[in-house]
Amino acid sequence: MSQTVPIPHGLPMERDAGPFDPPRDITRLREARPVSPLVFPDGHEGWLVTGYDAVRQLMADTRFSSRQDIGIVHIPYETPGMPAATEPSPQIPGLFIAMDPPDHTRLRRMLTGAFTVKRMKQLEEHIIDIAERQLAEMARLTPPVDLVKEFALPVPSLVICEMLGVPYEDRETFQTNSAQFLVKDQSLDEKMAAYGAMTTYLAELVTRKRAEPGDDLLSDLARQDDLSIEELIGIAFLLLLAGHETTANMLALGTFALLEHPEQLAALRADPDLVPDAVEELLRYLSVADIFYRYATEDIELGGELIGKGSTVVVSLLAANRDPRRFDNPDTLDIRREARGRLAFGHGIHTCLGQQLARIEMRAGFEGLLRRFPTLELAIPADEVKLRTDMNIYGVHELPVTWTRK
Repeated sequence: MSQTVPIPHGLPMERDAGPFDPPRDITRLREARPVSPLVFPDGHEGWLVTGYDAVRQLMADTRFSSRQDIGIVHIPYETPGMPAATEPSPQIPGLFIAMDPPDHTRLRRMLTGAFTVKRMKQLEEHIIDIAERQLAEMARLTPPVDLVKEFALPVPSLVICEMLGVPYEDRETFQTNSAQFLVKDQSLDEKMAAYGAMTTYLAELVTRKRAEPGDDLLSDLARQDDLSIEELIGIAFLLLLAGHETTANMLALGTFALLEHPEQLAALRADPDLVPDAVEELLRYLSVADIFYRYATEDIELGGELIGKGSTVVVSLLAANRDPRRFDNPDTLDIRREARGRLAFGHGIHTCLGQQLARIEMRAGFEGLLRRFPTLELAIPADEVKLRTDMNIYGVHELPVTWTRK
């Protein structure tokens, strides 16, 4: 494929096209060269994949490994204070998102029963109750309030705490440490301190559950004799982190997007039956879990390019979900869009395990929020909203909102 744009040196990250759109350089790259060379800050010559078809093909091909222990981990953006890696990272027990089959298969299989569509449907009424209780608490406050603090973060945190058997009163500990862990330019020492604090806490928790299991998911896993304590800690860390960070950011950023698209918001208020479709469209349009990494274990052809063995490959799900070759008018938020094949939850063996749970939380959250607060609006100008451009999961740090009290 002919090259019409310069090879990027470092991953373009500035949200210069608006708070909801990919960086302009990413969009230009996708149009010109959907599988593009990428020069990493440490000098590694890897690849950036932005086109829908190529992203989907890559994520279904297990020759693109998710492991971090078979090659040096190259970071595609500057990380002040963090030295360049000189050797592979050790594999973390239980962290199956960074594993390949058969290790990935063994651990993920233990969890699939807890996240089936049927099991999630059984939880739906309870999740709606949690959302309604949180909305009732928010309604008692005097606006303006921060929607992240009062609603978007508490709802998925309450749900995942109940599912896992994590005491909700401990939420500030894991929320603070998980946020610290996700800061992009955090020093290695600071990241490891946050990770260490979380795993120390979880080690005590899973050890108690192995001794005295209860009626929760971590207790069910603790009963598995072929799972070590270290694996239990890794699984608990992954589920707790993913279980509240992604949905919290979708609820907050999704509300921001709807408030900035009043015609879509009005249509949704007029017809709440559109909420499920709106959730699917917001997932495509926002793709808060955007950047993923793979390691080429052999020479692989992808999108007309030859990815050399040993290359680090960066994948942008947001760019793929905005690909005009796959979606009509992809940069338009359209809650009536019927297109299928969104990649917001990934693709292949690493497709998000908790996607049905996230969908139910978002449906309950958006439906309840719009019904209970019909006059909801931003309390500050849109360009003053603090975006999470510094975090590995995108969203907003705060979303000050107000409404007319009855």
